[in-house]
Amino acid sequence: MAKDQLQVLNALDVAKTQLYHFTAIVIAGMGFFTDAYDLFCISLVTKLLGRIYYHHDGAPKPGTLPPNVSAAVNGVAFCGTLAGQLFFGWLGDKMGRKRVYGMTLMMMVICSIASGLSFGHTPKSVMTTLCFFRFWLGFGIGGDYPLSATIMSEYANKKTRGAFIAAVFAMQGFGILAGGMVAIIVSAAFKGAFPAQTYQTDPLGSTISQADFVWRIILMFGAIPAAMTYYWRMKMPETARYTALVAKNLKQAANDMSKVLQVDIEEEQEKVENVSQNTRNEFGLFSKEFLRRHGLHLLGTASTWFLLDIAFYSQNLFQKDIFSAIGWIPPAQTMNALEEVYKIARAQTLIALCSTVPGYWFTVFFIDKIGRFAFQLMGFFFMTVFMFALAIPYHHWTLKDNRIGFVIMYSLTFFFANFGPNATTFVVPAEIFPARLRSTCHGISAAAGKAGAMIGAFGFLYAAQPTDRKKADAGYPAGIGVRNSLIVLGCVNFLGMVFTFLVPESKGKSLEEMSRENEGEEESGTEMKNSGRTVPV
Repeated sequence: MAKDQLQVLNALDVAKTQLYHFTAIVIAGMGFFTDAYDLFCISLVTKLLGRIYYHHDGAPKPGTLPPNVSAAVNGVAFCGTLAGQLFFGWLGDKMGRKRVYGMTLMMMVICSIASGLSFGHTPKSVMTTLCFFRFWLGFGIGGDYPLSATIMSEYANKKTRGAFIAAVFAMQGFGILAGGMVAIIVSAAFKGAFPAQTYQTDPLGSTISQADFVWRIILMFGAIPAAMTYYWRMKMPETARYTALVAKNLKQAANDMSKVLQVDIEEEQEKVENVSQNTRNEFGLFSKEFLRRHGLHLLGTASTWFLLDIAFYSQNLFQKDIFSAIGWIPPAQTMNALEEVYKIARAQTLIALCSTVPGYWFTVFFIDKIGRFAFQLMGFFFMTVFMFALAIPYHHWTLKDNRIGFVIMYSLTFFFANFGPNATTFVVPAEIFPARLRSTCHGISAAAGKAGAMIGAFGFLYAAQPTDRKKADAGYPAGIGVRNSLIVLGCVNFLGMVFTFLVPESKGKSLEEMSRENEGEEESGTEMKNSGRTVPV
Protein backbone atom coordinates (compact mmCIF):
# COMPACT_ATOMS: atom_id res chain seq x y z
CA MET A 1 0.00 0.00 0.00
CA ALA A 2 1.04 3.59 -0.30
CA LYS A 3 3.14 5.01 2.40
CA ASP A 4 0.38 7.40 3.50
CA GLN A 5 -2.12 5.89 5.92
CA LEU A 6 -5.52 4.95 4.51
CA GLN A 7 -8.15 7.38 5.75
CA VAL A 8 -10.43 4.62 7.00
CA LEU A 9 -7.65 3.14 9.16
CA ASN A 10 -6.53 6.53 10.39
CA ALA A 11 -10.13 7.31 11.35
CA LEU A 12 -10.19 4.18 13.51
CA ASP A 13 -6.83 5.04 15.10
CA VAL A 14 -7.85 8.55 16.16
CA ALA A 15 -11.55 7.92 16.89
CA LYS A 16 -12.79 9.08 20.27
CA THR A 17 -14.08 6.41 22.60
CA GLN A 18 -17.77 5.97 21.77
CA LEU A 19 -20.68 3.56 21.93
CA TYR A 20 -19.48 1.17 19.23
CA HIS A 21 -16.27 0.50 21.23
CA PHE A 22 -18.30 -0.60 24.25
CA THR A 23 -20.66 -2.60 22.03
CA ALA A 24 -17.67 -4.47 20.57
CA ILE A 25 -16.28 -5.08 24.07
CA VAL A 26 -19.59 -6.57 25.23
CA ILE A 27 -20.07 -8.73 22.12
CA ALA A 28 -16.50 -10.06 22.11
CA GLY A 29 -16.36 -10.13 25.92
CA MET A 30 -19.45 -12.29 26.29
CA GLY A 31 -17.64 -14.92 24.24
CA PHE A 32 -14.81 -14.81 26.76
CA PHE A 33 -17.27 -14.85 29.63
CA THR A 34 -18.65 -18.10 28.19
CA ASP A 35 -15.14 -19.47 27.52
CA ALA A 36 -14.11 -19.03 31.14
CA TYR A 37 -17.39 -20.38 32.47
CA ASP A 38 -17.14 -23.52 30.33
CA LEU A 39 -13.43 -24.15 30.99
CA PHE A 40 -13.52 -23.66 34.77
CA CYS A 41 -16.97 -24.96 35.75
CA ILE A 42 -15.78 -28.56 35.35
CA SER A 43 -13.51 -28.17 38.41
CA LEU A 44 -16.62 -27.45 40.49
CA VAL A 45 -18.26 -30.78 39.70
CA THR A 46 -15.39 -33.30 39.38
CA LYS A 47 -15.71 -34.35 43.04
CA LEU A 48 -19.45 -34.79 42.56
CA LEU A 49 -18.81 -36.97 39.49
CA GLY A 50 -16.49 -39.12 41.60
CA ARG A 51 -19.15 -39.55 44.30
CA ILE A 52 -21.88 -40.45 41.78
CA TYR A 53 -20.02 -42.78 39.43
CA TYR A 54 -17.08 -44.16 41.46
CA HIS A 55 -18.65 -44.96 44.83
CA HIS A 56 -17.32 -48.12 46.52
CA ASP A 57 -19.33 -49.72 49.30
CA GLY A 58 -17.47 -49.78 52.60
CA ALA A 59 -14.84 -47.21 51.54
CA PRO A 60 -13.85 -44.80 54.35
CA LYS A 61 -13.99 -41.81 51.95
CA PRO A 62 -16.36 -40.83 49.12
CA GLY A 63 -15.61 -42.01 45.59
CA THR A 64 -13.21 -39.96 43.49
CA LEU A 65 -12.36 -39.94 39.81
CA PRO A 66 -9.36 -42.22 39.05
CA PRO A 67 -6.25 -40.20 38.00
CA ASN A 68 -6.55 -41.07 34.31
CA VAL A 69 -10.28 -40.22 34.22
CA SER A 70 -9.72 -37.00 36.18
CA ALA A 71 -6.95 -35.95 33.79
CA ALA A 72 -9.19 -36.68 30.79
CA VAL A 73 -12.26 -34.87 32.15
CA ASN A 74 -10.27 -31.81 33.22
CA GLY A 75 -7.81 -31.72 30.35
CA VAL A 76 -9.70 -32.74 27.22
CA ALA A 77 -11.16 -29.22 26.81
CA PHE A 78 -7.59 -27.82 26.89
CA CYS A 79 -6.65 -30.19 24.05
CA GLY A 80 -9.67 -29.01 22.06
CA THR A 81 -8.85 -25.38 22.83
CA LEU A 82 -5.27 -25.77 21.57
CA ALA A 83 -6.49 -27.32 18.30
CA GLY A 84 -9.22 -24.68 17.92
CA GLN A 85 -6.79 -21.81 18.44
CA LEU A 86 -4.57 -23.03 15.62
CA PHE A 87 -7.40 -23.92 13.22
CA PHE A 88 -9.72 -20.95 13.72
CA GLY A 89 -6.78 -18.56 13.96
CA TRP A 90 -5.72 -19.65 10.47
CA LEU A 91 -9.31 -19.66 9.20
CA GLY A 92 -9.93 -16.14 10.54
CA ASP A 93 -7.18 -14.84 8.25
CA LYS A 94 -8.46 -16.82 5.27
CA MET A 95 -12.24 -16.28 5.49
CA GLY A 96 -12.52 -13.12 7.58
CA ARG A 97 -13.05 -12.52 11.30
CA LYS A 98 -16.85 -12.16 11.20
CA ARG A 99 -17.70 -15.32 9.23
CA VAL A 100 -15.63 -17.57 11.47
CA TYR A 101 -16.81 -15.81 14.66
CA GLY A 102 -20.33 -17.19 14.28
CA MET A 103 -19.06 -20.76 13.78
CA THR A 104 -17.16 -20.78 17.08
CA LEU A 105 -20.15 -19.45 19.01
CA MET A 106 -22.60 -22.03 17.63
CA MET A 107 -20.15 -24.82 18.39
CA MET A 108 -19.93 -23.57 22.00
CA VAL A 109 -23.73 -23.47 22.38
CA ILE A 110 -24.29 -26.96 20.96
CA CYS A 111 -21.42 -28.61 22.85
CA SER A 112 -22.31 -26.94 26.19
CA ILE A 113 -25.76 -28.49 25.99
CA ALA A 114 -24.42 -31.84 24.79
CA SER A 115 -21.84 -31.93 27.64
CA GLY A 116 -24.68 -31.84 30.14
CA LEU A 117 -26.63 -34.56 28.37
CA SER A 118 -23.69 -37.03 28.25
CA PHE A 119 -25.51 -40.13 27.08
CA GLY A 120 -25.51 -43.40 29.01
CA HIS A 121 -25.60 -44.26 32.69
CA THR A 122 -22.46 -46.36 33.30
CA PRO A 123 -19.29 -44.55 34.44
CA LYS A 124 -17.49 -45.42 31.20
CA SER A 125 -20.27 -44.23 28.87
CA VAL A 126 -20.92 -41.00 30.79
CA MET A 127 -17.23 -40.05 31.03
CA THR A 128 -16.54 -40.97 27.40
CA THR A 129 -19.38 -38.85 26.00
CA LEU A 130 -18.60 -36.04 28.45
CA CYS A 131 -14.98 -35.99 27.26
CA PHE A 132 -16.05 -36.15 23.60
CA PHE A 133 -18.28 -33.08 23.84
CA ARG A 134 -15.86 -31.23 26.13
CA PHE A 135 -13.18 -31.63 23.44
CA TRP A 136 -15.39 -30.01 20.79
CA LEU A 137 -16.53 -27.39 23.27
CA GLY A 138 -12.85 -26.55 23.79
CA PHE A 139 -12.37 -26.49 20.01
CA GLY A 140 -14.99 -23.74 19.72
CA ILE A 141 -13.56 -21.88 22.72
CA GLY A 142 -10.12 -22.02 21.10
CA GLY A 143 -11.40 -20.10 18.11
CA ASP A 144 -12.70 -17.33 20.33
CA TYR A 145 -9.18 -16.43 21.55
CA PRO A 146 -7.58 -15.21 18.29
CA LEU A 147 -10.83 -13.90 16.79
CA SER A 148 -11.97 -11.85 19.82
CA ALA A 149 -8.52 -10.33 20.31
CA THR A 150 -8.07 -9.57 16.61
CA ILE A 151 -11.53 -8.05 16.15
CA MET A 152 -11.14 -5.83 19.20
CA SER A 153 -7.65 -4.67 18.23
CA GLU A 154 -8.80 -3.84 14.70
CA TYR A 155 -11.83 -1.88 15.94
CA ALA A 156 -9.98 0.06 18.67
CA ASN A 157 -8.21 3.40 18.58
CA LYS A 158 -4.48 3.82 19.31
CA LYS A 159 -4.91 5.57 22.63
CA THR A 160 -7.03 3.02 24.48
CA ARG A 161 -6.54 -0.15 22.38
CA GLY A 162 -4.77 -2.03 25.19
CA ALA A 163 -7.59 -1.28 27.65
CA PHE A 164 -10.25 -2.42 25.16
CA ILE A 165 -8.55 -5.75 24.39
CA ALA A 166 -7.81 -6.28 28.10
CA ALA A 167 -11.48 -5.54 28.90
CA VAL A 168 -12.54 -8.36 26.56
CA PHE A 169 -10.09 -10.68 28.32
CA ALA A 170 -11.22 -9.44 31.74
CA MET A 171 -14.66 -10.89 31.08
CA GLN A 172 -12.98 -14.20 31.90
CA GLY A 173 -12.99 -13.13 35.53
CA PHE A 174 -16.75 -12.62 35.46
CA GLY A 175 -17.14 -16.00 33.74
CA ILE A 176 -15.24 -17.72 36.56
CA LEU A 177 -17.31 -15.78 39.08
CA ALA A 178 -20.54 -16.75 37.33
CA GLY A 179 -19.52 -20.42 37.34
CA GLY A 180 -19.13 -20.34 41.11
CA MET A 181 -22.39 -18.46 41.63
CA VAL A 182 -24.42 -20.80 39.39
CA ALA A 183 -22.96 -23.81 41.23
CA ILE A 184 -23.81 -22.20 44.61
CA ILE A 185 -27.42 -21.51 43.58
CA VAL A 186 -28.04 -24.92 41.96
CA SER A 187 -26.40 -26.95 44.74
CA ALA A 188 -28.16 -24.90 47.47
CA ALA A 189 -31.53 -25.35 45.78
CA PHE A 190 -31.13 -29.13 45.47
CA LYS A 191 -29.64 -29.37 48.96
CA GLY A 192 -32.69 -27.60 50.41
CA ALA A 193 -35.16 -29.67 48.41
CA PHE A 194 -33.50 -33.05 49.02
CA PRO A 195 -31.76 -33.15 52.45
CA ALA A 196 -29.14 -35.87 52.95
CA GLN A 197 -26.85 -37.17 55.70
CA THR A 198 -23.06 -36.86 55.64
CA TYR A 199 -20.95 -39.61 54.09
CA GLN A 200 -19.80 -40.74 57.56
CA THR A 201 -23.41 -41.27 58.65
CA ASP A 202 -24.89 -42.70 55.45
CA PRO A 203 -22.31 -43.41 52.70
CA LEU A 204 -24.83 -44.37 50.01
CA GLY A 205 -27.57 -41.89 50.99
CA SER A 206 -25.15 -38.94 51.18
CA THR A 207 -25.27 -38.75 47.37
CA ILE A 208 -28.93 -38.35 46.41
CA SER A 209 -30.06 -39.60 42.99
CA GLN A 210 -31.06 -36.04 42.01
CA ALA A 211 -27.40 -35.00 42.32
CA ASP A 212 -26.96 -36.30 38.77
CA PHE A 213 -29.01 -33.32 37.56
CA VAL A 214 -26.82 -30.82 39.43
CA TRP A 215 -23.61 -31.25 37.42
CA ARG A 216 -25.58 -31.43 34.17
CA ILE A 217 -27.40 -28.13 34.85
CA ILE A 218 -24.15 -26.39 35.82
CA LEU A 219 -22.41 -27.47 32.59
CA MET A 220 -25.37 -26.70 30.33
CA PHE A 221 -25.85 -23.18 31.71
CA GLY A 222 -22.80 -22.10 29.67
CA ALA A 223 -24.91 -22.26 26.49
CA ILE A 224 -27.13 -19.35 27.60
CA PRO A 225 -24.71 -16.36 27.39
CA ALA A 226 -23.24 -17.70 24.13
CA ALA A 227 -26.68 -18.04 22.52
CA MET A 228 -27.70 -14.56 23.73
CA THR A 229 -24.83 -12.87 21.86
CA TYR A 230 -25.06 -14.81 18.57
CA TYR A 231 -27.43 -12.33 16.89
CA TRP A 232 -25.29 -9.31 17.81
CA ARG A 233 -22.12 -11.06 16.76
CA MET A 234 -23.60 -11.70 13.31
CA LYS A 235 -24.65 -8.04 12.99
CA MET A 236 -21.09 -6.73 13.49
CA PRO A 237 -19.52 -5.60 10.23
CA GLU A 238 -16.22 -7.16 9.16
CA THR A 239 -13.26 -5.20 10.52
CA ALA A 240 -12.02 -2.45 8.22
CA ARG A 241 -8.45 -3.68 8.47
CA TYR A 242 -9.37 -7.13 7.15
CA THR A 243 -11.60 -5.67 4.41
CA ALA A 244 -9.03 -3.07 3.31
CA LEU A 245 -5.69 -4.81 3.83
CA VAL A 246 -6.55 -8.49 3.26
CA ALA A 247 -9.71 -8.52 1.10
CA LYS A 248 -8.46 -5.26 -0.51
CA ASN A 249 -11.97 -3.82 -0.77
CA LEU A 250 -11.45 -0.20 0.29
CA LYS A 251 -14.95 0.85 -0.78
CA GLN A 252 -16.61 -1.70 1.50
CA ALA A 253 -14.25 -0.84 4.38
CA ALA A 254 -15.09 2.87 4.05
CA ASN A 255 -18.83 2.16 3.91
CA ASP A 256 -18.76 -0.14 6.95
CA MET A 257 -16.73 2.23 9.10
CA SER A 258 -18.75 5.29 8.01
CA LYS A 259 -21.78 3.64 9.58
CA VAL A 260 -19.91 2.51 12.69
CA LEU A 261 -18.12 5.81 13.33
CA GLN A 262 -20.99 7.93 12.03
CA VAL A 263 -18.63 10.08 9.97
CA ASP A 264 -18.04 10.46 6.23
CA ILE A 265 -14.99 8.53 5.04
CA GLU A 266 -13.69 8.85 1.47
CA GLU A 267 -13.48 5.66 -0.55
CA GLU A 268 -9.97 6.70 -1.73
CA GLN A 269 -10.45 4.94 -5.05
CA GLU A 270 -7.03 6.12 -6.24
CA LYS A 271 -5.41 3.92 -3.57
CA VAL A 272 -7.19 0.69 -4.59
CA GLU A 273 -4.67 -0.04 -7.30
CA ASN A 274 -1.71 0.67 -5.02
CA VAL A 275 -3.10 -1.77 -2.46
CA SER A 276 -3.81 -4.41 -5.10
CA GLN A 277 -0.46 -4.18 -6.86
CA ASN A 278 1.85 -3.87 -3.85
CA THR A 279 3.61 -7.16 -3.16
CA ARG A 280 6.17 -5.87 -0.66
CA ASN A 281 4.06 -6.99 2.32
CA GLU A 282 2.69 -10.22 0.84
CA PHE A 283 5.19 -12.56 2.54
CA GLY A 284 3.78 -15.71 4.17
CA LEU A 285 4.09 -17.15 7.66
CA PHE A 286 6.89 -19.54 6.68
CA SER A 287 8.89 -17.04 4.60
CA LYS A 288 12.33 -15.62 5.32
CA GLU A 289 10.83 -12.13 5.36
CA PHE A 290 8.40 -13.06 8.15
CA LEU A 291 11.26 -14.65 10.07
CA ARG A 292 13.34 -11.49 9.64
CA ARG A 293 10.59 -9.08 10.62
CA HIS A 294 8.53 -11.02 13.16
CA GLY A 295 10.29 -14.29 13.99
CA LEU A 296 11.58 -13.11 17.36
CA HIS A 297 8.27 -11.42 18.11
CA LEU A 298 6.37 -14.69 17.58
CA LEU A 299 8.93 -16.56 19.69
CA GLY A 300 8.46 -13.93 22.41
CA THR A 301 4.65 -14.00 22.45
CA ALA A 302 4.44 -17.82 22.26
CA SER A 303 7.15 -18.52 24.85
CA THR A 304 5.89 -16.01 27.43
CA TRP A 305 2.30 -17.30 27.10
CA PHE A 306 3.59 -20.89 27.39
CA LEU A 307 5.61 -20.12 30.53
CA LEU A 308 2.85 -18.04 32.11
CA ASP A 309 0.23 -20.77 31.73
CA ILE A 310 2.49 -23.41 33.28
CA ALA A 311 2.60 -21.28 36.43
CA PHE A 312 -0.96 -19.95 36.22
CA TYR A 313 -2.73 -23.29 35.85
CA SER A 314 -0.46 -25.10 38.29
CA GLN A 315 -1.59 -22.68 41.02
CA ASN A 316 -4.57 -25.01 41.35
CA LEU A 317 -2.06 -27.38 42.98
CA PHE A 318 -2.30 -25.65 46.30
CA GLN A 319 -5.84 -24.25 46.12
CA LYS A 320 -6.99 -27.31 48.04
CA ASP A 321 -4.37 -26.58 50.72
CA ILE A 322 -5.68 -23.04 51.09
CA PHE A 323 -9.32 -24.02 51.14
CA SER A 324 -8.65 -26.65 53.79
CA ALA A 325 -6.32 -24.40 55.80
CA ILE A 326 -8.88 -21.67 56.36
CA GLY A 327 -11.77 -24.06 56.88
CA TRP A 328 -13.67 -23.35 53.66
CA ILE A 329 -13.69 -27.04 52.76
CA PRO A 330 -13.82 -29.60 55.60
CA PRO A 331 -12.87 -33.29 55.00
CA ALA A 332 -15.02 -34.88 52.28
CA GLN A 333 -16.44 -37.58 54.54
CA THR A 334 -17.96 -34.95 56.87
CA MET A 335 -20.21 -33.59 54.08
CA ASN A 336 -22.85 -34.90 51.73
CA ALA A 337 -22.34 -34.61 47.96
CA LEU A 338 -24.25 -31.36 47.40
CA GLU A 339 -22.74 -29.69 50.45
CA GLU A 340 -19.29 -30.38 48.99
CA VAL A 341 -20.23 -28.80 45.65
CA TYR A 342 -21.62 -25.77 47.52
CA LYS A 343 -18.45 -25.25 49.58
CA ILE A 344 -16.07 -25.74 46.65
CA ALA A 345 -18.11 -23.23 44.61
CA ARG A 346 -18.15 -20.76 47.49
CA ALA A 347 -14.38 -20.97 47.81
CA GLN A 348 -13.79 -20.45 44.09
CA THR A 349 -16.21 -17.51 44.05
CA LEU A 350 -14.42 -15.81 46.95
CA ILE A 351 -11.00 -16.29 45.32
CA ALA A 352 -12.37 -14.88 42.03
CA LEU A 353 -13.99 -11.94 43.82
CA CYS A 354 -10.94 -11.04 45.93
CA SER A 355 -8.02 -11.55 43.53
CA THR A 356 -8.94 -12.75 40.03
CA VAL A 357 -11.49 -10.10 39.00
CA PRO A 358 -9.64 -7.12 40.58
CA GLY A 359 -6.40 -8.24 38.88
CA TYR A 360 -8.04 -8.26 35.46
CA TRP A 361 -9.65 -4.82 35.87
CA PHE A 362 -6.55 -3.19 37.34
CA THR A 363 -4.94 -4.23 34.06
CA VAL A 364 -7.71 -2.57 32.03
CA PHE A 365 -7.18 0.73 33.85
CA PHE A 366 -3.37 0.79 33.78
CA ILE A 367 -2.15 -1.06 30.66
CA ASP A 368 -2.25 2.01 28.40
CA LYS A 369 -0.55 4.13 31.05
CA ILE A 370 2.29 1.75 32.01
CA GLY A 371 2.77 0.01 28.65
CA ARG A 372 2.72 -3.68 27.76
CA PHE A 373 6.42 -4.43 28.20
CA ALA A 374 6.79 -2.92 31.68
CA PHE A 375 3.47 -4.42 32.72
CA GLN A 376 4.44 -7.96 31.72
CA LEU A 377 7.92 -7.66 33.21
CA MET A 378 6.48 -6.40 36.51
CA GLY A 379 3.92 -9.23 36.66
CA PHE A 380 6.47 -11.97 36.04
CA PHE A 381 8.86 -10.37 38.55
CA PHE A 382 6.32 -10.37 41.39
CA MET A 383 5.08 -13.85 40.49
CA THR A 384 8.70 -15.04 40.77
CA VAL A 385 9.19 -13.28 44.11
CA PHE A 386 5.99 -14.60 45.69
CA MET A 387 6.48 -18.12 44.33
CA PHE A 388 9.95 -18.35 45.87
CA ALA A 389 8.60 -16.74 49.05
CA LEU A 390 6.08 -19.60 49.24
CA ALA A 391 8.55 -22.31 48.24
CA ILE A 392 11.73 -21.70 50.22
CA PRO A 393 10.12 -21.53 53.70
CA TYR A 394 7.30 -23.94 52.68
CA HIS A 395 7.32 -25.79 56.02
CA HIS A 396 6.84 -22.44 57.80
CA TRP A 397 3.64 -21.79 55.81
CA THR A 398 2.19 -25.22 56.60
CA LEU A 399 2.15 -24.50 60.35
CA LYS A 400 -1.33 -23.65 61.59
CA ASP A 401 -0.37 -20.20 62.94
CA ASN A 402 1.03 -19.12 59.56
CA ARG A 403 -1.73 -20.29 57.27
CA ILE A 404 -3.31 -16.84 56.89
CA GLY A 405 0.06 -15.60 55.60
CA PHE A 406 0.07 -18.48 53.13
CA VAL A 407 -3.36 -17.39 51.86
CA ILE A 408 -2.16 -13.79 51.43
CA MET A 409 0.98 -14.86 49.54
CA TYR A 410 -1.07 -17.14 47.33
CA SER A 411 -3.59 -14.38 46.57
CA LEU A 412 -0.80 -11.94 45.67
CA THR A 413 0.72 -14.48 43.26
CA PHE A 414 -2.67 -14.87 41.60
CA PHE A 415 -3.27 -11.11 41.57
CA PHE A 416 0.03 -10.34 39.80
CA ALA A 417 -0.61 -13.10 37.27
CA ASN A 418 -3.82 -11.31 36.26
CA PHE A 419 -2.43 -7.80 36.85
CA GLY A 420 0.37 -8.59 34.43
CA PRO A 421 1.26 -11.34 31.95
CA ASN A 422 -2.09 -13.16 31.94
CA ALA A 423 -3.56 -10.10 30.21
CA THR A 424 -0.55 -8.83 28.22
CA THR A 425 0.13 -12.22 26.62
CA PHE A 426 -3.41 -11.98 25.20
CA VAL A 427 -3.18 -8.32 24.17
CA VAL A 428 0.22 -8.07 22.45
CA PRO A 429 -0.12 -10.81 19.76
CA ALA A 430 -3.25 -9.00 18.50
CA GLU A 431 -1.23 -5.80 17.92
CA ILE A 432 2.19 -6.56 16.45
CA PHE A 433 1.60 -8.86 13.45
CA PRO A 434 0.36 -8.01 9.89
CA ALA A 435 -3.42 -8.02 9.32
CA ARG A 436 -3.40 -11.07 7.03
CA LEU A 437 -1.42 -13.10 9.63
CA ARG A 438 -2.69 -11.45 12.83
CA SER A 439 -5.31 -14.06 13.74
CA THR A 440 -2.97 -16.95 12.82
CA CYS A 441 -0.09 -15.63 14.94
CA HIS A 442 -2.40 -14.93 17.88
CA GLY A 443 -3.71 -18.50 17.55
CA ILE A 444 -0.16 -19.91 17.57
CA SER A 445 0.74 -17.87 20.66
CA ALA A 446 -2.47 -18.89 22.44
CA ALA A 447 -1.95 -22.56 21.52
CA ALA A 448 1.54 -22.40 23.07
CA GLY A 449 -0.18 -21.09 26.20
CA LYS A 450 -2.60 -24.02 26.26
CA ALA A 451 0.32 -26.44 25.92
CA GLY A 452 1.77 -24.77 29.02
CA ALA A 453 -1.62 -25.03 30.74
CA MET A 454 -1.65 -28.79 30.20
CA ILE A 455 1.84 -29.11 31.66
CA GLY A 456 0.87 -26.89 34.58
CA ALA A 457 -2.43 -28.57 35.33
CA PHE A 458 -1.37 -32.19 34.93
CA GLY A 459 2.41 -32.48 34.89
CA PHE A 460 2.66 -30.70 38.22
CA LEU A 461 -0.32 -32.62 39.61
CA TYR A 462 1.95 -35.65 39.45
CA ALA A 463 5.14 -33.74 40.32
CA ALA A 464 3.64 -32.25 43.50
CA GLN A 465 2.91 -35.68 45.01
CA PRO A 466 5.01 -36.48 48.12
CA THR A 467 8.36 -38.18 47.57
CA ASP A 468 7.12 -41.03 49.74
CA ARG A 469 4.92 -43.25 47.56
CA LYS A 470 2.80 -44.27 50.57
CA LYS A 471 1.78 -40.64 51.20
CA ALA A 472 0.82 -39.91 47.56
CA ASP A 473 -2.83 -39.58 46.57
CA ALA A 474 -4.58 -42.79 45.52
CA GLY A 475 -3.45 -43.93 42.08
CA TYR A 476 -0.53 -41.48 41.81
CA PRO A 477 3.20 -42.34 41.83
CA ALA A 478 5.68 -40.54 44.08
CA GLY A 479 6.59 -37.01 42.97
CA ILE A 480 9.08 -34.30 43.93
CA GLY A 481 6.80 -32.72 46.56
CA VAL A 482 4.99 -29.37 46.69
CA ARG A 483 8.02 -27.39 47.86
CA ASN A 484 10.25 -28.51 44.98
CA SER A 485 7.38 -28.02 42.55
CA LEU A 486 7.01 -24.42 43.72
CA ILE A 487 10.75 -23.83 43.25
CA VAL A 488 10.48 -25.12 39.67
CA LEU A 489 7.51 -22.78 39.09
CA GLY A 490 9.52 -19.85 40.45
CA CYS A 491 12.20 -20.63 37.84
CA VAL A 492 9.49 -20.82 35.14
CA ASN A 493 8.30 -17.32 36.11
CA PHE A 494 11.87 -16.04 35.95
CA LEU A 495 12.21 -17.43 32.41
CA GLY A 496 9.00 -15.56 31.58
CA MET A 497 10.79 -12.35 32.57
CA VAL A 498 13.72 -13.20 30.31
CA PHE A 499 11.60 -13.99 27.23
CA THR A 500 9.58 -10.80 27.75
CA PHE A 501 12.59 -8.94 26.30
CA LEU A 502 11.69 -10.42 22.88
CA VAL A 503 8.28 -8.71 22.91
CA PRO A 504 8.12 -5.14 21.47
CA GLU A 505 6.23 -2.27 23.07
CA SER A 506 3.04 -1.44 21.18
CA LYS A 507 1.59 1.28 23.42
CA GLY A 508 0.24 4.25 21.49
CA LYS A 509 1.26 2.93 18.04
CA SER A 510 -1.04 2.08 15.15
CA LEU A 511 -1.36 -1.57 14.15
CA GLU A 512 0.16 -0.78 10.75
CA GLU A 513 3.14 0.92 12.39
CA MET A 514 3.75 -2.14 14.61
CA SER A 515 3.39 -4.64 11.75
CA ARG A 516 5.19 -2.30 9.31
CA GLU A 517 2.33 -2.63 6.82
CA ASN A 518 2.63 1.10 6.13
CA GLU A 519 5.94 0.39 4.41
CA GLY A 520 5.00 0.54 0.76
CA GLU A 521 6.96 0.39 -2.46
CA GLU A 522 10.22 2.30 -2.33
CA GLU A 523 9.39 5.96 -2.66
CA SER A 524 11.58 9.00 -2.72
CA GLY A 525 11.50 11.41 0.16
CA THR A 526 11.61 10.84 3.85
CA GLU A 527 8.22 12.08 4.89
CA MET A 528 4.72 10.62 4.96
CA LYS A 529 1.32 12.14 5.39
CA ASN A 530 -0.70 11.19 8.39
CA SER A 531 -4.00 12.81 9.39
CA GLY A 532 -3.40 15.84 7.17
CA ARG A 533 0.00 16.74 8.64
CA THR A 534 3.56 15.88 7.60
CA VAL A 535 5.43 13.55 9.91
CA PRO A 536 9.07 12.37 9.66
CA VAL A 537 9.49 8.74 8.68
